[in-house]
Amino acid sequence: MTLRAPAIMLASRPQGETGSMARVLTADAGLVAAYVAGGRGRQMRAVMVPGNRVALELSTRPRSTLPFARLELEQSLGALITEPLPATAIQWACALTAAALPERQPYPSLHAALGGLLDAIALAPSARGWVSGLVAYETLLLSELGYGGVRPAEADDLAGQLAALAVLERRLAHYLLAGAKSDVMGARRLLTERLARMG
Repeated sequence: MTLRAPAIMLASRPQGETGSMARVLTADAGLVAAYVAGGRGRQMRAVMVPGNRVALELSTRPRSTLPFARLELEQSLGALITEPLPATAIQWACALTAAALPERQPYPSLHAALGGLLDAIALAPSARGWVSGLVAYETLLLSELGYGGVRPAEADDLAGQLAALAVLERRLAHYLLAGAKSDVMGARRLLTERLARMG
């Protein structure tokens, strides 16, 4: 099997001496986990950043259950790594998506919404330009996975948006990130603490 598709890099972890296991999101194949040879090398380090847009080429070798991926950088969010609030928001959105979605199930609306959220984080002059997008994305994720699409009350001010995020945090922790996945919530708490300091 071979798959070629644009994808969003969600997460990676070391695998073997120089490789990485990457988790990427595509519109048509959903969440895909695959081995990237040399994924921890100097050339690939900039590609493996969460939030980056990549061109994915996925192949499965005979007698191997582990897919292999070649990734080529299409759009980098690496410049935001040094910006604490945008970097934390990108890390959270990508970690949530990687932890919550089942593999190989297409969620084209989530792929599009995550892409839009990442664009907003990258382009907005401040968090006030993307917090409502984060609320919308988390609400859509819960809805797409069957946990209701009840959106918290809309708010234009940061205090109201933080209240909406608090409501969603409880639902995410209970429905999507319970048990072994609960460590992902640490990224969420860091994000909301940083957003609260803006107020």
